[in-house]
Amino acid sequence: MSYLVPTEFVTKMVDAGESKVYMSTKDTLIRAFMAGAILGLAAAFAITVSMKTGSPLVGAMLFPVGFIMLYLMGFDLLTGVFVLVPLALLDKRPGVTLNQVLRNWGLVFLGNLGGALLVAFMISFILTYGYSIEPGEVGEKIASIGESRTLGYKEHGIAGWFTIFIRGMLCNWMVSMGVVGAMISTSVSGKAIAMWMPIMLFFFMGFEHSIVNMFLFPFSMIMGGDFTLSDYVIWNEIPTVLGNLVGGLAFTGLTLYATHIKTGAKRKLN
Repeated sequence: MSYLVPTEFVTKMVDAGESKVYMSTKDTLIRAFMAGAILGLAAAFAITVSMKTGSPLVGAMLFPVGFIMLYLMGFDLLTGVFVLVPLALLDKRPGVTLNQVLRNWGLVFLGNLGGALLVAFMISFILTYGYSIEPGEVGEKIASIGESRTLGYKEHGIAGWFTIFIRGMLCNWMVSMGVVGAMISTSVSGKAIAMWMPIMLFFFMGFEHSIVNMFLFPFSMIMGGDFTLSDYVIWNEIPTVLGNLVGGLAFTGLTLYATHIKTGAKRKLN
């Protein structure tokens, strides 16, 4: 499947981070918008499958189709740019500054949010025939997730906040492995397999993904979920975003960069 060795694909990671820094505002927003929309649709699909089959594992096995589609199309998730863009700064690529890194993160966040919100509205509309009937089993399930993953954490105070932070770290450790997986092969099948494995793991384990949550929680609020916007922001989105940043960058981006780009001296063989 045309496997690339780490020294090759880690260089591609740095190159990708640099290219995203210099991408135009329009292109960054469009690509992020589409990524947020596709991932929201994939989340709705996976939950529907889980409900219809009674097997969360089947839903987790199929959720990665959304992730694979969006990365094959060259769209961007916040969880991905958290890992790739700082590497260009760390590698001292010409002209890459901290302000440009933060600008990219901000634009991708806004684009992902816009796409996820659109799909949340569209799915909620079709499940209720324009909000004229009850949403049914699938809609109620998605709505209940919003309550349990805000108020459920809030009940435990600071321990709950750090629990979701760590869940966010674990999530983007796996998701960023999927981002890297898209680079370790030059064939579509190789990319898909490499992306599928870690994404299935994160979804089945219930780790917290900031972009998936941008779909789940607005959808839940539209459906009448018993929590507030501040509950969502403080007890889910903020710790999830921070956890995604720390986990992806520390466990994937920096470790691969440190050992395959800025590596120590090697003994010469005669």
